[in-house]
Amino acid sequence: MIISLVLASLAIASGTITTYFYDEGASFPSRLCAGACVGLAGLGLIGFLFALFIGLTPLAIVLTAVVLILPFLALLDPAHKKKLTWELVLTRQSVRRTVLHPSLTLLGYFLFYAVVSVILWQVFSRAMIELPEGLYTGLINNFGDLPFHLSVISGFAYGNNFPPEDPTYAGVRFTYPFLSDFVSAIFLRCGASLRQSMFIENYILAISLVGLLHRWALAMLKDRLAAVITPLLVLLNGGFGWVLLWTEPTQGWWERIKNLGPELWASLNNLAPSFTVIPNSTWRWGNALSALLVPQRGILMGLPLAVIVFTQWWLREEKLEKSVKVEEAKGKGRKRKKRKEKADAVATVPAQAPFSLFPFLPLTPSAKRMIAAGIIAGMLPLVHAHSFVVVMAMGGCLALIQRRWRDWFSFFIIATLIAVPQMLWSTHGSSVKAASFFDWQFGWDRGTENAVWFWFKNTGLFIPLIVTAILWRRKKSLISRRLLLFYLPFTLCFIIPNLVKLAPWVWDNIKVLFYWWVASAPLVAMLLARLWRQGRLRRLLAVMIFACVTLAGALDVASIVLNPKEFQVFDSRGIQFAEIVKQHTDPRALVVHAPVHNHPIFLTGRRSLLGYPGHVWTHGLDFVEREREIKSFYAGAPNAEAIIRKYGIEYAVVGPHERNVTSVNDQFFSRFAKVGETGEYRLYKVTQP
Repeated sequence: MIISLVLASLAIASGTITTYFYDEGASFPSRLCAGACVGLAGLGLIGFLFALFIGLTPLAIVLTAVVLILPFLALLDPAHKKKLTWELVLTRQSVRRTVLHPSLTLLGYFLFYAVVSVILWQVFSRAMIELPEGLYTGLINNFGDLPFHLSVISGFAYGNNFPPEDPTYAGVRFTYPFLSDFVSAIFLRCGASLRQSMFIENYILAISLVGLLHRWALAMLKDRLAAVITPLLVLLNGGFGWVLLWTEPTQGWWERIKNLGPELWASLNNLAPSFTVIPNSTWRWGNALSALLVPQRGILMGLPLAVIVFTQWWLREEKLEKSVKVEEAKGKGRKRKKRKEKADAVATVPAQAPFSLFPFLPLTPSAKRMIAAGIIAGMLPLVHAHSFVVVMAMGGCLALIQRRWRDWFSFFIIATLIAVPQMLWSTHGSSVKAASFFDWQFGWDRGTENAVWFWFKNTGLFIPLIVTAILWRRKKSLISRRLLLFYLPFTLCFIIPNLVKLAPWVWDNIKVLFYWWVASAPLVAMLLARLWRQGRLRRLLAVMIFACVTLAGALDVASIVLNPKEFQVFDSRGIQFAEIVKQHTDPRALVVHAPVHNHPIFLTGRRSLLGYPGHVWTHGLDFVEREREIKSFYAGAPNAEAIIRKYGIEYAVVGPHERNVTSVNDQFFSRFAKVGETGEYRLYKVTQP
């Protein structure tokens, strides 16, 4: 694990140094958060390029580390080294000042990040739990996703899955964005356990996401309280699901009030797994942590990268407006002398300039920000495809609004040059049915429920609060015109997924819908901060509104942290069998087994003829024929031998899963050599020597 931590630290340091090339004026903690996300994404992308040619070998990892060291060459320039050293000194002094002479603001920041760090540690440590009885997860929403991600990680680390095939559907190109799982595979190859390899990456990205949301909101709102509220609104998102705490809806109101205390205490001691997304119901707006960031690892890396891009867009426009104002101030002789002197000072005294990569190629700070944003956006296709689509679509809308064509042109050119090869590579020869991803469907996942009521129930007061923030007109507008214009394109992230199905499983539209929530959170946070400052009654109102908006999500998180439950994914016999398979089979061996989501084969990295049909379907693949043929094979049907030859099957598993979902003909399997066995699990070699 030590080597994995060293490699992760190298990636973070490398990414942090790169921020000095474009992010003028950023604080060191902000650079660290951005550097962690960019560095880990770079680790994955660079490592994958080497692995395509030589596999995920020690040499590939060493070469990746060498490339990650390249940004350190900038420190050979004395000016660059001096700037970085000075920022480290300032950061150290700030930390010391916080400890020895804490101000209320610094103490508040410290407590905020300390509490958030502890909670995120608790949540992500329960994503995968290792017990003597087997592998478990502490999140019910992760029960189906965890085995899939383990199959992807194992395929890279143990199965030499290059070029990648779908781990649940052997023989077809893997089109699912896999870069976050590939980073975990690198850590696994460096000595970390499966659990450690996921936790290291998850925790770094989660903490960084909080810091990046904080910085983005602070840059846009210029309000410290609202900037702190913003990440809380994002991570604790939910609706009115907290009403499910009261389990006796037939009681009268007076009886409810009398029993409020006892019922609430009893409910908190036995929390349900989720108060935001509930199967077989119209509660569908899942909490960010329990339904998205933990189970769906792609968005955990994609979202912070997207927020970095959004931040650079905003800061670029802000800097341009400031420079215009300075020029106007200089040109107006009737301005007061003091104001003119200040404007002249701003215009003539250079800001702390970013590192210069090519001194002979002068670039404005605005151009540097857009080039960097383009590079980061270009990484997204293999990280999280939905995030890439959102970033490019929002960029297109903002380009039409702002009409600063030169900078936007550089962004799109750079992003396209990096992204298109990834997209062409991943879709070349793909068996995905594109038509299964798009269809008209109004109201997202509402079923037959009224669309207005569905969204009010699932998001609570959030949408009314957005409208209130936009329309607020006391003395001056709460939301500036520039912020409103920046926000408007993100409303498409709500409108379009409510009209069109963007994936075979319509619930996956949340991967786009969530960006609307993220962009709206600063507006709601600004409204709450304004109410907080307007007297006791409005302060109380702000607290009540905040609790109403976040309580359902907070209960989801509390259920994970305070009422830990374990949901078994693999039993101990299955884990032992996975080790036997790894010992007795070639890394690229093709294995047939029962099509279930948690088969031990997914821990081996071996190719699977067919995994869980639910996963295969969401990837846009047709599983019906293979599923039918697998049942015929296990039944020993006359075409069983033909099925073996058709797919080139080398091994077959007969175990509890096969006996549960298929009809196993033991006499048929008696003709094959048994190469491994433990408990009820047996591995047969079905190809003839």
